[in-house]
Amino acid sequence: MEFSGAMRREPHPTDPELSVHVPEGDEPTPELSIVIPAMNESLTIEEFVSWCHEGIASAGVRAEILIVDSSSDDTASKAVAAGARVLTTPPRGLGRAYIDAIPVIRGDWVIMGDADCTYDFRRLAPFVERFRAGDEYVMGSRWKGSIEKGSMPPHHQYFGTPVTTWILNRIYGSAFSDIHCGMRGVTREALQRIDLSSQSWEYASEMVLKSVHHQLRTSEVPVTFLRDREGRLSHHKREGWFSPFRAAWINLRAMFVYGADFFLVKPGLLMLCLGLLLTLPLAFGPLTVGPVTFSLFWMLLGLTLSVVGLQCVYLGLLAQVPFDFGGGRAQRLLERFRYNRAALLSGLSVLAGICLCMPFGIRYISDGLSFTGLVAPLGHLAILGLLLATIGFQTFTFTLVVHAFLTERR
Repeated sequence: MEFSGAMRREPHPTDPELSVHVPEGDEPTPELSIVIPAMNESLTIEEFVSWCHEGIASAGVRAEILIVDSSSDDTASKAVAAGARVLTTPPRGLGRAYIDAIPVIRGDWVIMGDADCTYDFRRLAPFVERFRAGDEYVMGSRWKGSIEKGSMPPHHQYFGTPVTTWILNRIYGSAFSDIHCGMRGVTREALQRIDLSSQSWEYASEMVLKSVHHQLRTSEVPVTFLRDREGRLSHHKREGWFSPFRAAWINLRAMFVYGADFFLVKPGLLMLCLGLLLTLPLAFGPLTVGPVTFSLFWMLLGLTLSVVGLQCVYLGLLAQVPFDFGGGRAQRLLERFRYNRAALLSGLSVLAGICLCMPFGIRYISDGLSFTGLVAPLGHLAILGLLLATIGFQTFTFTLVVHAFLTERR
């Protein structure tokens, strides 16, 4: 492909198969990098780069425009001629395009988006203002800005985006209004810390989730979302009717994986409390409350809920560790589950459980291995003993796993 407007060609710092094509008049010391993946956007790329130049001028910022191009048409050459840097890559996915771009980004601030002129890049000033105020992650919001009629399918605008945004806010305790907005900003340093791994559409959710895990200084700014240009098909339409649903599914998967503790810790605590409430009051025999008699079977249900609940809590605490980028949660786990103390308490719990089970076992043997003569409170105390022994064993093994995972990391 010919790049007649290019001054020079620079190699990619880490991948010898990739290269950067530099236009005439390239900004030597950019503060801001506008990083845009593009695939076959020949129809809009020149206008888009023009919008970027207009937005750069109105924001009063030194900036570069970096197009990450994997097109089979002349998108790349048009972008260079319009004044953008172009990183040429194979078509490896939207998330991978940003990963490939990180080593060649020169600005301290990064604004991401699409090259299809659906986001109005003539309005960059709100992002620059937030960066200058010290924010590390600046999320665009179409709901706080404007959505042109016909720019979003109704099931995206009124169902998909609001529902998935609500789910993410509930899981992570965040307050985003539009997690799928494609126009967003992040400092280069924060982008490197986020360490993107997603190769496809889910990069968007990964960025949002890791911004929360990293406790980045975050804000939202209004953006304008416009209809596709006449004659242009969106990437979802190019890939078929199922593409938006696939994108939604993999984004939900990212939310659930990075927030697995949400489904474990609080539900587990609820089950544990309910289980103990059913188990402990019945330790000496059945209990009647109004028309309901709570017997041995209710106690067995309480035992099950307690064991499953505690296991959920411990799994949830471990699930937080891979995303504990600051190290605070890991340190708290090591402090709360100090080996000597946890081993002692676990041992005492197991021993107490065995002691409570022993009378039941002795009576069972003396009755000729028969349960027929066993009555309260022996059976009830034995179930309490099983619970204490199980809790002790679970706590001891959890302590071992915590120290195996975290001692070297600390």
